[in-house]
Amino acid sequence: MNQLHMTPVARNIEDLSKDGGLKGTDIANITSVSKATVSRWKSGSLNPQPKNELVLSDLHYVVQRLRDFYTSAEIRAWLYARHPQLSDERAIDLIHEGRTEDVLKVINRLAAEVFL
Repeated sequence: MNQLHMTPVARNIEDLSKDGGLKGTDIANITSVSKATVSRWKSGSLNPQPKNELVLSDLHYVVQRLRDFYTSAEIRAWLYARHPQLSDERAIDLIHEGRTEDVLKVINRLAAEVFL
C-alpha cells in the first residue's frame, strides 16, 4: 500500500516494523490479538479497538524516541529485555499494561545522560 493512502494505524504498524524491528507477532502479542487481526489493521480493512489503538500509539511513540539511541534490532531487544530501572520488568509488558509513563521516564533519563 502506498504510504500516502495508508491509515494512521497502518503507518504506525509499518514504522514499528521498520524503526523498531517489530514483527506482526510482536504487535499481536502486545495488543492481545491474532496476527491476522494485525494484518487487517495494516491493510486498513479493520480498525483496532480504542484500548489497542492507545497501546499502538504509545508503542509507536516509545520506538520513535528510542530511534535516537538504537538501531531497529537494538530497539526490539530493548523492549523485550528486563530493566533494572523498570524494577526488572520489560518495557513491552509495561506498555501493554498502560504504564508507558514508566518506560518514558527511563528514556528521558537516557536522553539526559546523552546530552550531558
